[in-house]
Amino acid sequence: MSESVRQHRESSPDHVRVAVVTISDSRTPETDTGGNTAVELLEGVGHEIVHREIVPDDAPRIEETLRGLLNRRDVDAVVTTGGTGISARDTTYEVASRLIDKKLDGFGEIFRTLSYEEIGSAAFLSRAVAGASGSRFVACLPGSRNAVRLAVEKLLVPELSHVVFELRKHREEA
Repeated sequence: MSESVRQHRESSPDHVRVAVVTISDSRTPETDTGGNTAVELLEGVGHEIVHREIVPDDAPRIEETLRGLLNRRDVDAVVTTGGTGISARDTTYEVASRLIDKKLDGFGEIFRTLSYEEIGSAAFLSRAVAGASGSRFVACLPGSRNAVRLAVEKLLVPELSHVVFELRKHREEA
């Protein structure tokens, strides 16, 4: 690890305030294995879940929910699960892409590479995406428990605090 990355990680916040949103027509709080996995893993490393919700696969509802969360002062990051596939109802990617100002292409690229190592060529069906929306971080993950675990453990846990540190640098609000 470079000295610069090490210094940034050391300066990063101990915990991040995260909203977790599951996007699904069929999941309930009891059957939402992807969202529950995200919450468990993020809380397990000290991040605070400040909002938890299940939203149907409906683009206007998804956009309304994400916009509301991105405008909350107590939210540093929004993590979604579900809706990143290619079926007609999968619109998370389109909605999130409209809200993201600075897309982090490497997130989806690395996620698909890691997925390929686990599931093979089906990995290219994923449209996982992440980026900055103003001074907030947004990460959209597939809904399966294994995909969420992979993304959270390999990408979000190591870098979420660092990303939020970078986004807070020039935030106009307190």
